[in-house]
Amino acid sequence: MSKMLIDIGSTYFKVSANNKINHYFRNFDKDIYHDLKSKCGDEISKFDKEDIYICSSANGGLSTLIIGISESFSLKYATNIAYNSGINIIDTILYRDIDTYSIPSETIDVVIIVGGIDSVSNIYDQKLLDYLEKINYQNIVYVGSSSTSEFINNNIENLKIMENIIDNKLHMVEDELKDYLTHLYQQDIMGKEDIKHLYEITANQIYSTPYIVNQSLPYINNILENVDPFIVVDIGGATTDIHYSKELADDNIITENEYDRLVFKKLGVYKSRDSLVFSAKNNEFVYELLAYLNTTENELDKKNDDSTKLLMRLAIFLVLYKVSHHHKSYLNLKLASLNSIVFTGGITKVLNNDEIKEIVSFFYKKILNKKSFPEVVIDNNYAIWTLGIENNQES
Repeated sequence: MSKMLIDIGSTYFKVSANNKINHYFRNFDKDIYHDLKSKCGDEISKFDKEDIYICSSANGGLSTLIIGISESFSLKYATNIAYNSGINIIDTILYRDIDTYSIPSETIDVVIIVGGIDSVSNIYDQKLLDYLEKINYQNIVYVGSSSTSEFINNNIENLKIMENIIDNKLHMVEDELKDYLTHLYQQDIMGKEDIKHLYEITANQIYSTPYIVNQSLPYINNILENVDPFIVVDIGGATTDIHYSKELADDNIITENEYDRLVFKKLGVYKSRDSLVFSAKNNEFVYELLAYLNTTENELDKKNDDSTKLLMRLAIFLVLYKVSHHHKSYLNLKLASLNSIVFTGGITKVLNNDEIKEIVSFFYKKILNKKSFPEVVIDNNYAIWTLGIENNQES
């Protein structure tokens, strides 16, 4: 029996049925359910609820704060699991410096506390409790040393304690935390009026779009002519994501998953436009890039089609910069080893192949000192997500 696949994005609906993908620009004056029904209700009615599969990034995902002991293990492992569960990380806190961290103004959906192998005790003390009293959060989970769990459990209300994500061999144990975060995402969907009504259309679980895209990476060659090794850059209205093979990471994490994901919540072109402009104006190379493009920073403050195109191009440069060796960050990728860069998401509606190549070329020459650059592959029909959702239902 044929199936219908639907992706609810921040700016577009994507509907795949009968070997055809249609895109519908959202009407923000309507809620998601009624807008979707008005645009393709007749097509939806042809399918049983059991044969309709939906993923969504429109609810914004969950905001997460992670507190850990070390950059090398606890923060890195918890960050990796959160990203690959489709979670948005607002900050990570190294516990020894917790006194100097600012207090988030927003309500945090989930706080993750991690640190130490099970034989290590006395990891946390009153400083943790004092910090937690100052922040607003909905959920809190402890996935650190079992030797410290009694102190944590006795002093933090409504705490969820799960298996330590760091085993005694310093390998990552991810399944229980990933399942917990995925469940929270489902609860979040069910709490959002716009999203929960979609269960009137489908009898299947609604997944996070970034999670689904990550599931698609092993199958991309089925629809696109790209060459390994490659990364997928997904630039949309709310975030910019990079999906990559872990072989490209300098500091590989031992885990069952072959592919990982990084999300840059402040590099979206519409919902996080102001933060993208801020990042661009504070990058030492962007002004040279603007001159290369025969434009000025004044264009960044305008809100028209030309400025949107410029911001898309700057998002390409900034996200590559943030995972390069030029930038100290959570993770650096071996960009000089790439044979292909696949672009997907809203960028495919705004920029053409030459406009994207121009930015990639500038980055490789200026930042990596390379005369050549990877092949640019564009997912023009925004079809990658269909591979992930099809594979997810089979598994």
